[in-house]
Amino acid sequence: MSVIPLVFTSGWASGINAYAVVLLLGLFGATGVSDEVPAALQRTDVLIVAGVLFLCEAVADKIPYVDSVWDTAHTVIRPVAGAVVAALLAGESGSLPELAAGAIGGSTALMSHLVKAGTRMAVNTSPEPFSNVGMSIAEDLGVAGVITFAIFNPVAGAVIAAVLLVLGIVTVLFLASRIRRFLRRRAQRREEKRLAGTGGHWPPG
Repeated sequence: MSVIPLVFTSGWASGINAYAVVLLLGLFGATGVSDEVPAALQRTDVLIVAGVLFLCEAVADKIPYVDSVWDTAHTVIRPVAGAVVAALLAGESGSLPELAAGAIGGSTALMSHLVKAGTRMAVNTSPEPFSNVGMSIAEDLGVAGVITFAIFNPVAGAVIAAVLLVLGIVTVLFLASRIRRFLRRRAQRREEKRLAGTGGHWPPG
């Protein structure tokens, strides 16, 4: 069977939590659950690093505004991770050129990352922190569930990932006003810090 469905699903999941994808796939391969996982992801050092970074993300992802800073820092990391994982999966199966797989995984990861980052910006316009925690837990469970399901049912898993991606894009478009509000607040805080650092003052209103 073509590896395209698993490549697409791993790309979608990498855009949300790349470390969880690497950790889950590596564990599935190391424990013999799946033969589709390349040896590079099953290495002990890779699993340890992915596990530590996953724990860091699990904490940062639940703190208001810190989650958006974390997302900004991962704008490059997640798509690159999606492309690398996809290329490794394609190289293991031999059913899809690695360059094409990397393009599919990387572009899908970028789209899902932008959806996640945009949604978090909208959530951060709310003063309470519980929505961040709830979103983070839902994302982690979603990634774990879809990746696990895709290992056993690649096509169905890819369909679920595609539906979730489309729903995410629609949600971000619906929350566009909240996202703009978040960006304005962040720009204002940066300006306040800059003025505080230079000893300046806001002009009288």
